[in-house]
Amino acid sequence: MKRIGILTGGGDVPGLNVVIKAVVGRANENGQEVLGIRNGWQGIVEVEPSSPASRERFTLPLDLPSVRAIDRSGGTILHSSRTNPAQVPASEMPAHLDASEFSVDAEGMRDLTPLVRRNLESLGIDALVVTGGDDTLGYAAALAQDGFSVVGVPKTMDNDVCGTEYCLGFSTAVTRSVDLIHQLRTPAGSHERIAVVELFGRNSGATALYVGMLSSADRVLVSEVPFDVDRLTEMLVRDQDLSPSHYAICVVSEGAHPEDGAIFEGGERDAYGHLKLGGVGDWLAGEIKARSGRATLTQRLAYLMRSGSPDSLDRVVGLSFGNLAYQFLAEGRSGWMTAVVDARYTGVPLATVQEGARPANIDDYYDRAEYRPHLAEVEGKSLLLA
Repeated sequence: MKRIGILTGGGDVPGLNVVIKAVVGRANENGQEVLGIRNGWQGIVEVEPSSPASRERFTLPLDLPSVRAIDRSGGTILHSSRTNPAQVPASEMPAHLDASEFSVDAEGMRDLTPLVRRNLESLGIDALVVTGGDDTLGYAAALAQDGFSVVGVPKTMDNDVCGTEYCLGFSTAVTRSVDLIHQLRTPAGSHERIAVVELFGRNSGATALYVGMLSSADRVLVSEVPFDVDRLTEMLVRDQDLSPSHYAICVVSEGAHPEDGAIFEGGERDAYGHLKLGGVGDWLAGEIKARSGRATLTQRLAYLMRSGSPDSLDRVVGLSFGNLAYQFLAEGRSGWMTAVVDARYTGVPLATVQEGARPANIDDYYDRAEYRPHLAEVEGKSLLLA
């Protein structure tokens, strides 16, 4: 193993640069090179290894001096994308490629995996560290099954990658959201409003559950439990009346939906078939106002949840995951993913991510009737209440 490649895919989270720095540090200690791939899977699809200009655009040599300070900031110095090399539409085929080289499915999507293998080999990459969510890691698992040496690192603020209790970026997203909700109490209280705060989280209610719990929100709507608008409105009106400052806070996951309605999503499907979620908060605020006559305030925290530098937990996890990923490669354990299981660092087969998203622990920590977190029995539970 002379040269290790590393890429980040999907939505950015704080802590990615910590992983990159850790991998580079371990590799350089052992006389190995690290080559960063810019723009995730898109970079390895679009790069022309024989072109110096293309290599400069889509790759970034990494050494200790170049990564010395990157862990002080969030995001990813390698940038990201949502490209799926196994399903590339004709409109996104790189201009320099002959499309007839690649197999086409019934929907006109081309599988560029042979190109990915060829480009990795042409760049002299012997092994690859891939940091991403279930989509990015799902393709990494397929690449490992195809025979290339790959190790995965789970990251997503949704904390829903199968096989691990913790994903990089989750703690910072929760911390950021709790802080912002406490700040929103100022206008909510000043104007005596019922505040509806919408969070990212896709189809997992984990982020909303933890944020609602730690911010002491009055009511919390998670993706896994459809809600009754009339009953919820009555609860929030009562919460507001009981508040000394005459306001109430309702946290809602972007994947939450009413009992008689569908998830709020739309737009074009991304490379992995997902529609864009969002809008339930604005809709709900309007419904609450119409049913109760109470003034409302609505706020989407959105990208603010994963902005800025990582908190201490994500720094520790990023450092640990980066070191563990390098260890797996050094030991020849291709096809593995770094993970936290029973609150301990370990590894699981990378193919585990293909089993679907890991559900939030709604049964143990959520009161379905009251639409709020409920924490009673914690003895024997893991540190992170997984």
